Amino acid sequence: MFPSKRNLSFAAEWDPQDGVLIAWPHAGTDWAYMLDEVTACYVELARAILQDDERLVVIAPDAEEVRDALGADVDWSRIQIVEMPTNDTWVRDYGPITVWRNGSTALTDFTYNAWGMKFAADCDNLVTSRLHERGVFKLPLFNCRDLVLEGGSIETDGNGTVMTTTCCLTAPNRNDAITREQLEHVLLERLGCMKMLWLDHGELAGDDTDGHIDTLARFAPGGIILYTGCDDPEDEHFEPLMKMEQDLKRFTDADGNHYHLIKLPLPEPIYDEISRSPATYANFLVMIHQVLVPLYGQPQNDVKACALIGEAFPGRKIVGIDCRALICQHGSLHCATMQLPKGALTNL
Repeated sequence: MFPSKRNLSFAAEWDPQDGVLIAWPHAGTDWAYMLDEVTACYVELARAILQDDERLVVIAPDAEEVRDALGADVDWSRIQIVEMPTNDTWVRDYGPITVWRNGSTALTDFTYNAWGMKFAADCDNLVTSRLHERGVFKLPLFNCRDLVLEGGSIETDGNGTVMTTTCCLTAPNRNDAITREQLEHVLLERLGCMKMLWLDHGELAGDDTDGHIDTLARFAPGGIILYTGCDDPEDEHFEPLMKMEQDLKRFTDADGNHYHLIKLPLPEPIYDEISRSPATYANFLVMIHQVLVPLYGQPQNDVKACALIGEAFPGRKIVGIDCRALICQHGSLHCATMQLPKGALTNL
C-alpha cells in the first residue's frame, strides 16, 4: 500500500525501511573538543539501530575508527561503512529524501548549504551523490540541486501533506531568488504532495537551522501531530509555542480533516558556554519496530515524553537514547540520522 493518492509522494518516516544512515564524528568536525563523549553517543545510537530489522550505513573518513568504536560484538553483516570526507554529522539535512514514484520508491538530492551558508558544507553537500556513485543505493536518484532544502525542515503525513516552518524556508541564503509561493509550488511538485502547512511561530532558542520542523512538530500515523509545548509562562518559549499550538489547531490535511494533537514537554533549559541549546523531544526517529527518543537526563520529562510518543506509535518499542552530547552542538537524534526506504540499499 502506497502512502498517497497520487503517483508521486513524499514518503512518511513510518513507511517500510531498509536501514538508517549516520555520519560518524571525527577530529575534523566541531566534535573535536569532545570526541570521546560524542562517539559514545553514536555507539549507543548505532547499537540501538541494529536492534531493529534494519541495516546501518555509516559514512566516515576512516572506517577503522568506526570498527574500533563499535567493537566485535555487533552484527557486522548488517553494517556498511562508506569512506568519504564530511564536514559534520547532521546527515538528516544532507541525506537523500525519499519519494514514491509510480508505485515504487526513489531518492532525491537537494542542495545543502549548511543552513544558509552558516558553516562549511563542501563535503556534506556531496554525500548523497557520492553514495549513489559508489553504488550504495539501488534506487534512482533524482537531481533537485537547483533548490536548497534540508531534510529536517520538512515533515509529511504520508498522504499528500507537507509541514514546514516559515522562519526556516524563507530564511536568507537558501532560495532567495523565488517567493514563498513559488517555493511552495515547486516543492509540492518535487515531493508529489497536494498541500503545504506553514508554521509561522515556534523557533527554539539556540537553533542554528532557523527553526527546523523536526524540533517543533512531527507527524505520526492516523492523523496525529506531536508537538513541543511549554507550560511555564516565565520561559522564553512560552508565547511562541502557544502561538504555534494555535497554528496547529487550525491545520487540516489534504482531505480537510483536523489533526489530533499531542503536546510533548519542553526539556528543562540546557546551556552551553554561550547560550541555551534547542533541546526537544520532537527529534525522535521512527524505525520498523522501534521509535528512538532523545533523552536529556531529566527523568520526569524523559519518561513523560517517551510515554506520549508511545501513544502515537502503538506496537513500536520506545527506546531512549541519551542525547546530552549531541545537544552540545545544537542537534539531536533525528538530526543525526536519515532513514532509507525499503529497496534503497544494494546488497552488502
